[in-house]
Amino acid sequence: MHDIVGAPSPAALLAVAVAVVLLPGRVAVSRRMRVFGPPRVAAPARATAKVDPLGSAAAFDLLAACLRAGLPMAGAARASAPTAPPVLQSALLRAADLLALGADAATAWERAAADAAGSAGADEVESLARMARRSARSGASLAAAVGELATQRREAVEDIAVARAERAGVLIGGPLGLCFLPAFVCLGIVPVVIGLADRVLGNGGLL
Repeated sequence: MHDIVGAPSPAALLAVAVAVVLLPGRVAVSRRMRVFGPPRVAAPARATAKVDPLGSAAAFDLLAACLRAGLPMAGAARASAPTAPPVLQSALLRAADLLALGADAATAWERAAADAAGSAGADEVESLARMARRSARSGASLAAAVGELATQRREAVEDIAVARAERAGVLIGGPLGLCFLPAFVCLGIVPVVIGLADRVLGNGGLL
């Protein structure tokens, strides 16, 4: 008996069997990928950062401390910018860049205030810019003025908090009054009226 010429080897047969088993699965997976597309990765939810109402006051305090320490206005503004709210932060960085490029204080702060106009917190930027321009013209200390601006900001936040607390007290007082009024009528007025009516009717006062 002679061996058949060209007979497949056992290794080739095993490879063909594995291909037959795995090929339908790969074809099905590729079809699903074409139909449904690649898996979508959910976009991370954007965190809603809350603005600290005292953030501007802290930034003004840091700016005043930097100026008292002898830093130039450009360096002080850049150092205090990270602690400030977004609008004030942009204004501080804008003024710092213009001052570093050689612009005078009046022009730099005027540009910064103009960029922040119409945004929430633009009044704080305008107040700081006005003080900086006044200090540049008169030579007065800007650190003391910025410190006063921080104090005014804290007082404004405190007044807003007190007003909200008083308003909440008024709003809470109405429902509480409506809850206690029926109890007061039933336990305070009705027994008195019944007692008086009993005395009057018992004594024949209506006859």
